[in-house]
Amino acid sequence: MNTATAIKNSDTIAIGGFDGVHVGHQRLFAHLGEHGCVVVIDSGFANLTPKKEREKFTHYPLYYFGLENIRHLDADGFIALLKEEFPRLKKIVVGYDFHFGKERAYSHDDLKERFDGEVIVVDEVKVNGESVHSRTIRHKLSHGDIKTANALLGYNYTIQGKVIKGQGIGAKELVATINLHVSDFMLPREGVYTTVTRIDEEEHFHPSISFIGHRASTDGTFAVETHILDGKIECTKHASISFINFVRENIKFDSLDDLKKQINRDINISKSELKMLQL
Repeated sequence: MNTATAIKNSDTIAIGGFDGVHVGHQRLFAHLGEHGCVVVIDSGFANLTPKKEREKFTHYPLYYFGLENIRHLDADGFIALLKEEFPRLKKIVVGYDFHFGKERAYSHDDLKERFDGEVIVVDEVKVNGESVHSRTIRHKLSHGDIKTANALLGYNYTIQGKVIKGQGIGAKELVATINLHVSDFMLPREGVYTTVTRIDEEEHFHPSISFIGHRASTDGTFAVETHILDGKIECTKHASISFINFVRENIKFDSLDDLKKQINRDINISKSELKMLQL
């Protein structure tokens, strides 16, 4: 069955923004059943799973509503639109904090009052006492708290980008790196990270250490670069970096020699951590 047919045959939908497709979102998907569909209200500001990246984290088909196209609707208009797009609709699943319509005036209570099928409201989800929200995950990433962000996501936060030319001094005087241009994805706090990196069309990840930030010790330009720990790997098109842990903040060194010594210390930290995790 193709995606368009699966959407039309859906009798249950989960509605939300779903940026990150985190463990809270997965709790909604658990109610979808065999003929479910994920309805994404796309604000255009998703940066954990931008554009169609959400599709990597669920086997259910995804249907997108542009927020600008539906934000003017009242509750009855919104439900009428859902019934038009999903003619077999019997059940709607939303989170406890779901709002819709002009100025977010309507909530799940309005769905329950007006929809003639079943409305399931999923309660707040917490991980280690932390309420799971996309905004919380962004806050954790912006502070380099990768471990908590990953726990809330339910997977290792991952960005991807196109390969670009670097400074040209890494392989000669420091360590060889793959340099990336990353757009759309939120970048974590500037610094050095233990990571794993997937290259071009490969399916597996290589152990790696990655840097995000301004090259304070050289030319000051901003960079996203990753060093593969299990050997020199040729990367020609694109790469995905998955973050495991924050190693250290971005520091300016007085010389390239000092920088190289620190990089070697960072590499040893990442190798030890990845070995403990068996990655």
